[in-house]
Amino acid sequence: MIATTAVREDNPEVVEAQRRGLRLWPRSAGLQSVLLQGRAVAVAGTHGKTTTTAMLTCALQGAGADPSFAIGAEVPSLGANAARGSGDVVVAEADESDGAFLVYTPHGVVVTNVDADHLDQWGTEEAYAEAFSTFVGHATGFAVLNADDLAAARLAGDVGDGVEVLTAGFGAGARLRGSDLRVRADGTSFTARLDDGPAVAVELAVPGEHYAVDALLALGAGLLLGHDAAALADGLATYTGAARRMQLVGSAGGVRVFDSYAHHPTEIVADLAAARAIADGDRLVVAYQPHLVSRTRIYGRAMGRALSAADRVVVADLYLAREDPDPQVTAELVVAAVDGPPASAGGPVAGLAAVLLGELRPGDLLLTLGAGDVTTVGPQVLEALAAGGPRA
Repeated sequence: MIATTAVREDNPEVVEAQRRGLRLWPRSAGLQSVLLQGRAVAVAGTHGKTTTTAMLTCALQGAGADPSFAIGAEVPSLGANAARGSGDVVVAEADESDGAFLVYTPHGVVVTNVDADHLDQWGTEEAYAEAFSTFVGHATGFAVLNADDLAAARLAGDVGDGVEVLTAGFGAGARLRGSDLRVRADGTSFTARLDDGPAVAVELAVPGEHYAVDALLALGAGLLLGHDAAALADGLATYTGAARRMQLVGSAGGVRVFDSYAHHPTEIVADLAAARAIADGDRLVVAYQPHLVSRTRIYGRAMGRALSAADRVVVADLYLAREDPDPQVTAELVVAAVDGPPASAGGPVAGLAAVLLGELRPGDLLLTLGAGDVTTVGPQVLEALAAGGPRA
């Protein structure tokens, strides 16, 4: 039996497996057994690893390859979050939250960024960064590193002998350099050039500067796997997003509703910038659910500052996940740090839709944010709006 570390020991299925004397394997062991079956590319990073893994898979398919893949979210353009392909490449999202990514021994690695998180697991920012140093040292073929992220770029010195390093970014000095970046309400475009080679135009169906960086990293990995840049770009154009990554939930009563998994301040900043492009001048209302007591204790004020880019902010009660509550760490910690727009605590997620319905008006873009069950709120709001519409 395979069990994720997010599942507690008192989980009924885990308890029953132990009662039956079954052997419990961590998810990382199961994934490693899959990665050993081909040329594995493991994609890691604090932010963007799900998107980059999905983009790389789409890019490879566009280039005529048929990779196996394992991604941390459903990807509509792929029809699944995991599948076995007929090719020799295996693309996988490598999660650092519990140290699982240190189990893998991939042919290639991709690092999107290194921005301290999951300190309940790692303890210190230094230990977190050191884990990524170890991770890239496991690569046997190549490493693609985000040149625009200082901590990720520094990992070039930790790559083993004989392993090719490809830096990718929009700044000067990157081997694979992006330029002419344009973010629109309906997508993103840029030009990429490897070293002194020919330029290739990349068109994405998702809006956001951070998505352009993810696509550039995916393009770099595809090139090192031996594929043509133009064909890889054709594949990138087929990527339409992943579940809970700035996902359009629907629209009703003149209100558009999007949902995103963002739960770290850096992710919130990126998603609100993308939401602004999508809103195209309309009012942006954000309903945010902080995820984990430990993360909110450390980053709660930074979360509030990041949310300040919205026009109206409602913060739900914390999603506890595997942790116990702390009366000193509440939604009010985040609310107090919001600077500019009206902000308030929204209470339990179960009642959040009702709170939002009193705030929304035609033309608004509602963005629900968080890694917990806040994802249930958007459909509830849409159902109510379809039945009666928002207040004018």
